[in-house]
Amino acid sequence: VVISSQIKIHAGFFGVVPELASRAHIENINYVIWQALSDAGINFTDFSRKIDAVAFTSGPGLAGALLVGAIAAKSLACVYKKPLIPVNHLDGHLYSSLIENKSVKLPFLSLIISGGHTELVAVEDFGKYKVLGSTRDDAVGEAFDKAAKMLGMSYPGGPAIDKIAENGNPEAVKFTRPYLKGSWDFSFSGIKTALLNYLKTSPVRNEKQLNDICASFRQAVAETLCFKSFEAAKKFNLKRIVLGGGVSANSLIRKIFLKTGQKNKIKVFIPSLIYSTDNAAMIGCAAYFKQKNCGLKYDDIQLKTNPSLSLENWRL
Repeated sequence: VVISSQIKIHAGFFGVVPELASRAHIENINYVIWQALSDAGINFTDFSRKIDAVAFTSGPGLAGALLVGAIAAKSLACVYKKPLIPVNHLDGHLYSSLIENKSVKLPFLSLIISGGHTELVAVEDFGKYKVLGSTRDDAVGEAFDKAAKMLGMSYPGGPAIDKIAENGNPEAVKFTRPYLKGSWDFSFSGIKTALLNYLKTSPVRNEKQLNDICASFRQAVAETLCFKSFEAAKKFNLKRIVLGGGVSANSLIRKIFLKTGQKNKIKVFIPSLIYSTDNAAMIGCAAYFKQKNCGLKYDDIQLKTNPSLSLENWRL
C-alpha cells in the first residue's frame, strides 16, 4: 500500500488548506501512481496489457486537488488509449466495504461518515440510490474536529478524541442526542454548542476530566449515528448496513454498530481501517462496478470535475 499523507501540512491550520492540498497533490501524484504500479508488478511496457481502464475522482472535493487527479488520469488514459471512468467520491465510500468482503449483498443501507459528509443512503442496486438523510449543518467528522479544537487537542480531531476517550467515562457529561424526530437527517451543531457551553462553566483542569469529556462526546455522536441508521434499516426493511468514510474508523462507532447489528439481526459491514479513510482503491472498486454493471465507456478527454457533485444515480 502506498500512502502519501498531508496531515502534517494541514495540522497547524487545524483544517485542510485548499492551495496547500493541491500543491502537495502535484508534488506527490506521479510518485504515488508509479510506486503503486511497481508494487503491483506493472511497468511502463505492460501497462496497456494489464490495465483495462483508468478511473479518477470527479467530485465532490477541493477543486484544485480534483483537477490534479483528473489531469493525471486523463494523461494516462490518453497515452495508453484506455477508457476513462469518472467516479463520485461518495460512490467510492459506498463500495469500500466490497473491496475485501465479497459477501456484501444488495440491497443495503449505507452510512457515509467523513469530515465533509454525513449521508444515509438506501442502495437498491449498483448505481441506484435514494438519499434518505444528510447533515443539516456540520458533517460528523467536522464536529469531531471542532470539538477537538475547543479542547486544545491535535488535528485531525476524530482520531485524537477516539484515543483519549478510551480512558474516560462516557456517562460523565450528559450531552443531548440530536435525533431530529420525523426526519432521517442529522445535525451536529447542537452537540458542538453543548460542548462549548459546558466548557465555559467547567473548563478542563486535569487529564481525567478531558478523558471523560471526550468519552461522553464520542458516545453521544456514536449513539446518534447508530440510532438513525438502524431505525432507517428497519423502516425500509434493509437487512444490511454498510459503513464508509473516515469516521467509520472510530473504534466506538465500529463496536456499537456491530453490537447493535447482532442484537437486531442486521448484518453490519465496515471496511478495514486502511479503506475507511480516503483511498484510491475505493475509487477503483466503484469504477469496476460502474463499468461491469452498466457497460459504460468513457473516452471523452473533456470530462470535467465538479467540486459540488452530489450522489447521483448512474443506473436507470
